[in-house]
Amino acid sequence: MDDIHSINEAINRKAGRQLIPSILVSITILALVFGTISFAPILFGVLIWAAIMVALRELVHAYRAGGIDLPELPLQVVGTAVLISAWYGRVSGLAVAMAIAIPNLLVFLLWRSSKDFLKRSSAATFAVFYVPFLAGFLLLLAHHDDGAARILTLVVLVSCNDTFAYIFGVLLGKHPLAPHISPKKTWEGLIGSFLATTVGSSLVVHYALHNHWWIGAGIGLMAVVTSTWGDLLESAVKRDLAIKDMGAILPGHGGILDRIDSVLFTAPAVWFALELIKHFKW
Repeated sequence: MDDIHSINEAINRKAGRQLIPSILVSITILALVFGTISFAPILFGVLIWAAIMVALRELVHAYRAGGIDLPELPLQVVGTAVLISAWYGRVSGLAVAMAIAIPNLLVFLLWRSSKDFLKRSSAATFAVFYVPFLAGFLLLLAHHDDGAARILTLVVLVSCNDTFAYIFGVLLGKHPLAPHISPKKTWEGLIGSFLATTVGSSLVVHYALHNHWWIGAGIGLMAVVTSTWGDLLESAVKRDLAIKDMGAILPGHGGILDRIDSVLFTAPAVWFALELIKHFKW
């Protein structure tokens, strides 16, 4: 038993997070996601909305730690409007909601105070684009005849990327991928994620979406790039604001944003790929 604890602690130190709580949290999230999307898709939409509201709160608090003061409630109101528009208006509703929401938010911030307006307005625009706008593509994927299969595809892609980048990084990682942004990410981890995500995507696209395996392989390669960039971008934001995690609500992960950073970047790419496939009837 002592040997097992020693191995677990060694993995935790090298990976930078607690392994067992992280696994339990991931299982709970998966149960909530597939429980709602399978039996009551509208509850999936509510689940995403709740997560995004918490994520916006985390980002506002992180901004304050970095010296940027933004009001939390207006961002959440805008985020709610964007998500509702995505659910009921599809991609056109999402686009129009952003076109209306951003100018009005900027006017509100200017009316509230002209001090540091450029810094505050840029931060607010980034927050709305980064969190609710990108999350809107999760709802676009879910609000579809085969929504459960599409969400399953997204989950498989991100899970394969994160899990095997983690495993290969812990076991073989020696060469940092982006040491100035995320020192624990390695090229070995990236190679592991490319291999696993390509295989996983080929299988899920073939069996869940009933399409060619080679299309799945292409989507998998794309997802590794988007997932990795999503993770690195959030790491860059945290480094810029001089914080370790966006929050502490999820043991072993940190905050909601720490958990969905890869998902936010990958969901629009998967949505676009599936729409492209449907358009050309591949």
